[in-house]
Parts: sequence; C-alpha cells; structure tokens
Amino acid sequence: MALSASKLEHLKKLSNSAGVIAAAAMDQRGSLRKSLAAAKGVTEKEISEEMMSDFKVAVSKALTPHASAILLDTEYGLKAAAARSSNAGLLLAYELSGYDNTQPGRLPDLIPELSALRIKELGADAVKILIYYAPGDDPKVNTIKHAFVERIGAECETVGIPFFLEFIGYDPAGGDEKGLEFAKKKPQIVIDSMAEFSKPQYHVDMLKVEVPINANYVEGSSVYKGEKAYTREEALGYFRKASDLATKPFIYLSAGVSNAQFVESLTMASEAGTDYSGVLCGRATWKDGIPIFAKQGAKALEDWLADEGIKNINAVNAAISGAKSWTKKLGL
Repeated sequence: MALSASKLEHLKKLSNSAGVIAAAAMDQRGSLRKSLAAAKGVTEKEISEEMMSDFKVAVSKALTPHASAILLDTEYGLKAAAARSSNAGLLLAYELSGYDNTQPGRLPDLIPELSALRIKELGADAVKILIYYAPGDDPKVNTIKHAFVERIGAECETVGIPFFLEFIGYDPAGGDEKGLEFAKKKPQIVIDSMAEFSKPQYHVDMLKVEVPINANYVEGSSVYKGEKAYTREEALGYFRKASDLATKPFIYLSAGVSNAQFVESLTMASEAGTDYSGVLCGRATWKDGIPIFAKQGAKALEDWLADEGIKNINAVNAAISGAKSWTKKLGL
C-alpha cells in the first residue's frame, strides 16, 4: 500500500540524511516516576510533574543534537519537545502508560484527551502506540488488540500522519521475561508479531520491534552471562528470519537493557545483514542518569548527559551504521 505524500514528508523529518531513523526515546511515565522515587527514597506521589518534566527537558536538550528525532509524551514531555534541537523530528505517544491490570491480557488504552489529529496539531511527525503482545495468548485477548491497532491505523491514515507500532512480548503464564526460558521463546514471539502487524489492515508505517534474541544468552556474545539459549549463528538466523518476514520497515527498540547489551544486539543485526531502518533508543542512553538527577538535581544530570549520555547515544549511532533506509523496504 503506497504511503501518502503527507506521511512520506513526516517520515523524512524523522530520519537522518541516509533515510535511517536514529531516534531517542523519552516517553516513559509510570516507570520513570517509579525509578525516580526509588532513587530518591520517597513515594511515587512525592515525584512532582515538574520533576518529571525537568528530567525530560534535560534529556531532550542533551541528546537531540545527536538524534534524528525524539519520542515524547504529552503528559510531561511537551516542554522537552519545545526544547529539542531543530534537526530532530518528533513522535508523540498516544497510549496511556502501562496497561489495564484489572483483567488478564495486558490490554492497552488511549489517553482520552488525544486523537491522531490532535497529536498532529501538536507538531508531531508520528503517532506512537505501545502494546504488550503475545501471539500465543488467549485469542479473545488478541482479537481485542488487533481491533485496537486497526482503529488507530485507520485514524492515522485519515489525517496523514505516520503510525509507529511498538509491541513488547510477554509470557501470559507470568514467567520471568528476563530469564533463560523466555529467552528461548523470544525469537518466535518477535517473528510472529512482526508477521502479524505487517498485514495491510493495520496501516502500520513503522514497526518498532524488540531484537529477536536476548544477547545475554547468546553464547560468546560480549554480554554473555554463562547460560546459553542460542549459539551466535542461531541468533543471527533469528535476526534474518524476522527481517525477511516483515513487509513493513522496522526499527529496533532498546527495551530497557543496558547500553552495552543494546549495542551488542545491533552489532549482531548488522552482522546478520538485516534490513532494519534504525532505532528508537531510550533507557540505554539515559537511565544511569536517574539516580544522579534524584540525588543531585538537574545541573548534575545535565553534566552527566553532556559526558556519559552523549557517549551512550554515539555508541548506538556507531552501531547502526549497517541500518538501511526505510525507503528500501517500501520499494521507493
């Protein structure tokens, strides 16, 4: 399905000169509040909206000169959006933070004051939606999620703004998603999810995906922890299979892992020859600044970001040298 001229123009604003998306992510809300509270030794209620906003502004100012775009939220991130570098495009989150925990299935919901049109009117170049998705979950749960994504895709199509869909795999049985057993299941979860949301009825323009392996369990990787889920060759094969199944452009997300683990994963993606189109990288670049901000304030965070934060984002930028322009996947 051809992209509209409006969507193409917005995608260009999110990309670097090579047509690759090298974006920072700072749309965390609930998880950021929880981390700041823990680092500060206070309750989550004691973390003010101003603190949330100030943290995002510092990250945006420091990292966007080195990024093609930044992902933010409308609840605490609009000042950060205004503070971003002029070279950086803007993505805004449409979903509420977290998920409905009153029933099984990790069902998503939208910020009630927003629409795709309103996000576009706020100056955004794309709508971002995050859902938790397990291909093997109850079909009734997944039918709800499929319809949810279809509605948002149609909305974005109508107003001519790109739709970035992020899906995070999980274990419906409640297993440890950072453990060895889930690592063994992860490749098929990612592959099946990419195949599903590449279907035309969703009108997704960019798949925002997890890497299909956990690098901590790849034998011989630089972050190997001693337990093997896959050999390096097997891991590279999973990267290729996921890439080949996706008929839409896709970018990798850092999913809260360390900078070293994310860079190692990107190195494998390039080694496998995948045609990924860049990254949306959040916590891997700035999460170690949380305790600094919580204990020492905004100036200390700014100093840390000017040194370690920029080193982190530049390490990611170097690691995506093998990324391919999203125009390739679209046949443009």
